[in-house]
Amino acid sequence: MTRVAIVGAGGWGAQHARIFAGRADTELVGILGRTPEKTAARAAAYGTTPYPDLDRLLAEAQPDLVTVCLPNEDHFEPTLKLIEAGANLLVEKPLVFDLEEADRLLEAADQQGTFFAINFNHRYAEPFLRAKKAIDEGQLGDLVFLTWRFGGEANRGRSPHANLIETQCHGFDLLEHLGGPIASVAAQMTDKTYGAFSTIALALKFANGAVGTLLGSYDSSYAYPGTQHVEVNGTQGRLTVDDTVRRFTLSRAGEETRQVWEAGYFHDEARNFHATFDRHVEALLTAFRKGEPPPIHARAGRRALQLAHAAIESFETGRRVDVS
Repeated sequence: MTRVAIVGAGGWGAQHARIFAGRADTELVGILGRTPEKTAARAAAYGTTPYPDLDRLLAEAQPDLVTVCLPNEDHFEPTLKLIEAGANLLVEKPLVFDLEEADRLLEAADQQGTFFAINFNHRYAEPFLRAKKAIDEGQLGDLVFLTWRFGGEANRGRSPHANLIETQCHGFDLLEHLGGPIASVAAQMTDKTYGAFSTIALALKFANGAVGTLLGSYDSSYAYPGTQHVEVNGTQGRLTVDDTVRRFTLSRAGEETRQVWEAGYFHDEARNFHATFDRHVEALLTAFRKGEPPPIHARAGRRALQLAHAAIESFETGRRVDVS
């Protein structure tokens, strides 16, 4: 039985609580939140103990694993404190907003030997699992271009680049997961709606010679069909993913028929976006118990942040920026 504590009692923190309270092989031993009443209600709903203090949580609950799901721009100090206390971690994206802070976290985790995972759960959606398999098997041939589009309502924060860093980090991660390392970035951004750079358009060059685009917006709506779309073209075929969990389509060059995956009538789990997190947790716990590295290390969060900062530099200088 793996003992799990949660730091964060907000909206997505409910998914953490649902998963770790509901599994037969984990025990939810405590929840720490910033608002006592809200934290107490969340803990009561999932049969665990609320905590007002991080030190007390660690001392009394003695978790094997701590998950962190705090507001996007408030990750650094609690995460560093947890690492220095010797906790093993699953953190929500983004890792942080500042590259120096990311490096401090990773260095501290390396020194402590911390199990340090980040929740890029999109990788575990059924269409993306199928997309990765098709690419790895060579079904598309040599990749030529990749496209990511993702837009919804604004999650306003202190940073003018919140959309780029906290939401489009999924795009950076998925594009590199499917297409390999991005070598350079060229950016356009607009702040026409509320003063932050709420919509961005990036041109990408991959190390393997492919090119790509990333369009991300906080000026759209998650209610729109096709709010997320991914397309990967190769010399022998093309694949598309619609709305993360909705549809996977594979086409062969020159053929007018296609292979399409959509979840069947009784396959509710595969059409459920929240279940992508359950799938990631299953893989994560398997690695954790075997003493292996996490399936998605926090370094992936640092990499997405590096690409975001390259995009910011490109926009501010008007030049293409190489990314090592």
